[in-house]
Amino acid sequence: MAESEFCPEKDELIRSIDYRPPDKPWMETKPVFKKGTYCFAAREKHLAYLGFPNPREWEVGAEDWQLPENWKEIFIAGMEDRLKRFRSFRLFMDICVRCGACADKCHFFIGGGDPKNMPVLRAELLRSIYRRYFTWPGKILGKLVGARDLDYDVLKEIFYYAFQCTECRRCSVFCPYGIDTCEITMMARELLVSLGCHVAWTIEPVANCQRTGNHLGIMPHAFKETFDFLTDDIYDVTGIKIETPINQKGADILFVAPSGDYFGTEGTYTCEGYLILFEYLRRKYGLTYTWSAYAGEGGNFGMFTSNEAQKRLSAKIYAEAKRLGVKWIIGGECGHMWRDKHQYMDTMNGPADFLEEPVNPITGTKFENAKSTKMIHICEFTADLIRHGKLDLDPSRNDHLIVTFHDSCNPARAMGLFEEPRYIIRNVCNNFYEMPENTIREKTFCCSGGAGVGSDEFMEMRMRGGICRANAVKYVHDKYGVNRLLCICAIDRATLAAMMEYWVPEVDVGGIHELVANALVFPGEKSRDTDLRGLPLKKPIKGREEGEMEE
Repeated sequence: MAESEFCPEKDELIRSIDYRPPDKPWMETKPVFKKGTYCFAAREKHLAYLGFPNPREWEVGAEDWQLPENWKEIFIAGMEDRLKRFRSFRLFMDICVRCGACADKCHFFIGGGDPKNMPVLRAELLRSIYRRYFTWPGKILGKLVGARDLDYDVLKEIFYYAFQCTECRRCSVFCPYGIDTCEITMMARELLVSLGCHVAWTIEPVANCQRTGNHLGIMPHAFKETFDFLTDDIYDVTGIKIETPINQKGADILFVAPSGDYFGTEGTYTCEGYLILFEYLRRKYGLTYTWSAYAGEGGNFGMFTSNEAQKRLSAKIYAEAKRLGVKWIIGGECGHMWRDKHQYMDTMNGPADFLEEPVNPITGTKFENAKSTKMIHICEFTADLIRHGKLDLDPSRNDHLIVTFHDSCNPARAMGLFEEPRYIIRNVCNNFYEMPENTIREKTFCCSGGAGVGSDEFMEMRMRGGICRANAVKYVHDKYGVNRLLCICAIDRATLAAMMEYWVPEVDVGGIHELVANALVFPGEKSRDTDLRGLPLKKPIKGREEGEMEE
């Protein structure tokens, strides 16, 4: 599917990678808005619904972006406001010494060769404005000290590269000064929002989530029907009848998954894994939990838009937890949910002191790391259950799979969630192989579709950025026969699938809890010879036979 008007064929893409510097200095080299390298513009109705400035129909590739007459004053004033409010922003503008440590760490630079996708130079686009309007040397000496006027071309350049950053923060791992280029991109995007300039693939989900509680705009009745479909599917495969509590007041736990897990192709198997696990815990240990049809989105695309939009969406989950009277919250296999909740929630909407400190009612484990947020990751929960011997697992049920694990950027680099996913995998699967050391854990490579740029019209850049991850997957595929790439992020499950199809088609993509459900020995399950996806098992499962009723 990747080869299209938005993406060349694989060989052509490889031939086009060019690390030679451009003929002109960087300030005189303008970006080329070529199909496949930028996302479509946010639509008027979504900008208007969110109350964002300057709602209108416009095109990124057009000459005229229909900006307000005083757009330059708005941008500069917005930058001044943020420099006053966020010390980190001013610090990141001032302290870069251009050592080049980050230069070759961005997947988009590696896959294309555009110098402005070196994190240092991408940040320099905004720094040049900072120097011109907020430093005396820049006001007096201009280009001699790397300062330049903000004009229409410069604004378009900032837009182009702000949306060629997936905010993955790999560059920050290597920066000796700790500059977080992701935060610079976030500031650039906020300033662009103040002019009504953003991308459709981000703004529409934000509007949908504000209206319905999920990025896809699924209404409550459709939310329930989706789960009816999934539980019917589980019953057909396993013979297990699943109860799906939705909007149930007084349950112990509110469970929130990314909408990609109950609506995306690869994600639905992960969602079925959650449903089977919670049904097992309900029957065996009496655990009570609930989904919410009004706050059913673990992701937060507001994070890729502005602090204000992020704050609005983050508050929904906690407001719903309060309304339902649950004790605490478990989040599903989502990536940026964990940066949102663990690095921003307390400041924006906390403290959530109306909830209890999470304690696993089955094992008694107190999750002290979530003392403030009252929310833990499903991998922490499941790993704890396995550690205490609370799940009856048969890893040989996954012997038809040879897996590797992709550390999703936000859980890995923002939370340090390295061991729990691996611990689960090793307990539910016999064939697990790591990718090369410099491509995993905190050095993991991005899926190239995060931070709101996972759209089809951005496909060429996604495939360019995907070279790094795909190379590492190909290595373990060729050496060990790996045929499944696991991850704990819904965006990853969506974007890595296209990446694998393009670069390593022998490998498919899935979540960890799909494998947990495959391995779980469930009382009353029926005999079968396939897994949740219908893939043939190495050894058939012996359970009750057709016609026998589930006990």
